[in-house]
Amino acid sequence: MTPTMPHAARAPRFVRGSNALTTRLLRAGLPMGPNTLLTVRGRTSGEPRTAPVAIVAVDGRRYVIGAYGDVQWVRNLRAAGEATVRLGGRDVGILARELPREEAVAFFDATLRGYIARFPWFGRAFARLLFGLVGPEVLDDPARAAVTRPVFELLTEPAPAGRGS
Repeated sequence: MTPTMPHAARAPRFVRGSNALTTRLLRAGLPMGPNTLLTVRGRTSGEPRTAPVAIVAVDGRRYVIGAYGDVQWVRNLRAAGEATVRLGGRDVGILARELPREEAVAFFDATLRGYIARFPWFGRAFARLLFGLVGPEVLDDPARAAVTRPVFELLTEPAPAGRGS
């Protein structure tokens, strides 16, 4: 079962304004912490659409959060179910599985908190500031976050049949 977002959303203006620069820097190979590029087929146009996103990597699993709600890349990823992400300087095909509400609550309650807790103090303070501005429920109310912030697990696509890994 896929969670249903209450309505379409938009990232804050300062985020939308910085996305072009962030995308250029990431394309140029500048490391930006957990940030990378996600390219997904547009659900209406069919054209590839690229957005900077942050990947949460925990215990060998990768997740991406729709931190600003039901934004365009979230709707495109939900429709396509697959995308590419830039990892280690190369594009990697992934399948995206949107977490059902119960799993999303557990993700926000334990997985994300544990992930952020491993950051140095500055990183923890930055996460608290960022989420405080755009979605305090992400850190303070896991049940509400699971309703307003979609989470996708990113699964590496298996090699095509007949090919080695």
